[in-house]
Amino acid sequence: MAIELTDGAVFRILNLTGSEPAKGLRVKVVGGGCSGLQYKMDIDAPKKGDKVFEKDGARVVVDRKSFLYLNGTVLDFEDSLMNTGFTLNNPNVKRSCGCGQSFSV
Repeated sequence: MAIELTDGAVFRILNLTGSEPAKGLRVKVVGGGCSGLQYKMDIDAPKKGDKVFEKDGARVVVDRKSFLYLNGTVLDFEDSLMNTGFTLNNPNVKRSCGCGQSFSV
């Protein structure tokens, strides 16, 4: 399987990496939060061993350990009055906390 990007996510990633096309959005799963795991994102270049998912020139970079938790995820970007930011529809999540920033598998 893979990580799927919506058109909204592609547009935002390309916007963020504009002058650095070799970089992408790194999505990482780290320990923490009230449910045990949380997402961390930043702009970064792929490193040896990373998985890279690309759509229309936009890249998502994931380390192997994080991919175990993210396999099958759909990455979207929402820009509305109530919420602005990347959202991850992760089929592996079994429980999440009230803040929406932490999860468990």
